[in-house]
Amino acid sequence: MNIFNVNCQGIWYGGWGTDEKTVISVLGHRNATQRKLIREAYQELFHEDLVKRLEHELSGDFERAVYRWNLDPADRNAVLANVALRKESRDYRVIIELSCTLSPEELYAVKCAYQCRYKRSLEEDIASHTSSDLRNASSSILLLLVGLVSIHRYQGNEVDLKLGKSECKILRKAIEEKLYNHEDIIRIVTTRSKSQLMATLNSYKDEHGCNITKHLKDDSGNAYTETLRTTIRCISDPTKYFEKVVRNAIKKGGTNEDALTRVIVTRAEKDLKVIMEQYYKRNSVPLDQAVAKETSGHYKRFLLTLLGKEG
Repeated sequence: MNIFNVNCQGIWYGGWGTDEKTVISVLGHRNATQRKLIREAYQELFHEDLVKRLEHELSGDFERAVYRWNLDPADRNAVLANVALRKESRDYRVIIELSCTLSPEELYAVKCAYQCRYKRSLEEDIASHTSSDLRNASSSILLLLVGLVSIHRYQGNEVDLKLGKSECKILRKAIEEKLYNHEDIIRIVTTRSKSQLMATLNSYKDEHGCNITKHLKDDSGNAYTETLRTTIRCISDPTKYFEKVVRNAIKKGGTNEDALTRVIVTRAEKDLKVIMEQYYKRNSVPLDQAVAKETSGHYKRFLLTLLGKEG
């Protein structure tokens, strides 16, 4: 019997239910490849899907965190996108995070997983779930989001500084004229490589003494400019972006478990340690301590395990 069969039997005692502590101990310490092997071994041993079984046996925030952790990354991101789009209050941050932090290959895999799971394209659902009042007021937010997920960005490091300065002027002119939804802004943000876009944004900061997001904040009541600001912040510095998402999720006044779970689960195998360092630098409190204070039970223990701490 291999180690993955042993792990499967430890998770589930047929007829007696699920051992939550073992679920955390086993699955919380396995990488994506190992979790896939455990799912396959579980299917072979018990003739059922482990993810569906856990979804049935667990509950609440703990269930949602474990469920999402154990999906393949592309499938997980497809689920997150769909959940965000179906919320009564649309959460476009998820779409922005996926399009701005994944490689073109990873984003393509998410779109394939989305279409396989929901029988519709991600772009189609972004369009259909964008609030009608936003469509009537302006199609800009729709054009921005669809552009972000549709266009294959160049991933190279080559930068045209002359182009950066030229497009910096285009951005500044549009902002001065309060044409925040100008097609050139959407074109630059959605089509330029990250390196080229950063050259433009750095040129803007050098010439005008502040980040472009500060000038966009002048129109902060507008849903489109808020989406645009979020996009630029996520592209410019993902670490600071995700630190702020976590900070806002656990600030006083109630915990946003969805946002907290999303960042920890999706970044655990990427850059979570760097985000933790940024959180401590910004707040002078270790992230695991902040999470432990604001969560409880198996959910707390699971998140702390992903954070590299034992609950």
